[in-house]
Amino acid sequence: MLTLNSPEIKFALNAVQQASRLVSQIQAEMVSSALTKEDRSPVTVADFASQALVAYLLYRAFPDDPLVGEEDATALRAPEGSPTLERVAHFASRLMPESSPEEVCAWIDRGCSQPGRRFWTLDPIDGTKGFLRADQYAVALALIEAGQVQVGVLGCPNLAGGYLPDPGGRGSLVVAERMRGTWVRSLNGREEAFEQLQVSDLQAPAQARLLRSFESAHTNVDQIDLFAQALDVRADPVRMDSQAKYAVLAAGRGEIYLRLLSAKKPDYREKIWDQAAGSLIVEEAGGWVTDLDGKPLDFTAGRTLADNRGILATNGHLHPAALEALRAIGA
Repeated sequence: MLTLNSPEIKFALNAVQQASRLVSQIQAEMVSSALTKEDRSPVTVADFASQALVAYLLYRAFPDDPLVGEEDATALRAPEGSPTLERVAHFASRLMPESSPEEVCAWIDRGCSQPGRRFWTLDPIDGTKGFLRADQYAVALALIEAGQVQVGVLGCPNLAGGYLPDPGGRGSLVVAERMRGTWVRSLNGREEAFEQLQVSDLQAPAQARLLRSFESAHTNVDQIDLFAQALDVRADPVRMDSQAKYAVLAAGRGEIYLRLLSAKKPDYREKIWDQAAGSLIVEEAGGWVTDLDGKPLDFTAGRTLADNRGILATNGHLHPAALEALRAIGA
């Protein structure tokens, strides 16, 4: 059972819950049908506000723990960044009332730490396109000690029960603790009991549901199609943005998730904040997460998974067949 009295679990749940609520407010107030495709200002504001808040809460809970985050405040400090900084500070002040714009920048920059033996890693908003479509995105926070993810938490404001798209609903708070399973409750339910998640027991590759992104920048869409053909997959894919896909896999509502290397970025290496929380959530639900060569993810190589190529996450049963298919298509 989840150790809810653990200071680390208490902090992680509280931080992700508060950050998820904050960014969902920003989404509700700034994302509209009038938004142009080029206008990324809502997600920019939400990214910065989320990181500032989590860094602030981390300092209060564990002042000596480093935070490895996605953002830094350099652009906000530039003269042209002033309007964005004002909006970030406006939203952050709802939960950090004593913080000035300068202090908000300082909190954001706490995420520029380098990984150590023990550190936290944060993706303040994973799923940019989903956020801008008022669809799926996630706040992802993980604790890493001695190269192993010990705690992973995903806040998914538009996902119900850890798997069901439900924009504007109660959302999902998904948490995994090493050796203690993966659990879910609604984002709004502090008194609500956690329910344990378990991957599916599907063993037939043809019936596997592939978890596929709408965003294609960091994967190879054509090779995913070849991969599906190699496995003779006949089931319809589950399309969803962000690390929310890890929650869906952990909940048994999909079986395979891939991050293949884009032909445009063959040397791309995954950022640790994009994979840490989600990988533990799948593993503690009974699944298996490796790179495309079957190697365990190495969180000791800095801010990226420098020693790993791409990502393969499955329900475990299908992992050998998936690796064989990857080899067959030369991925």
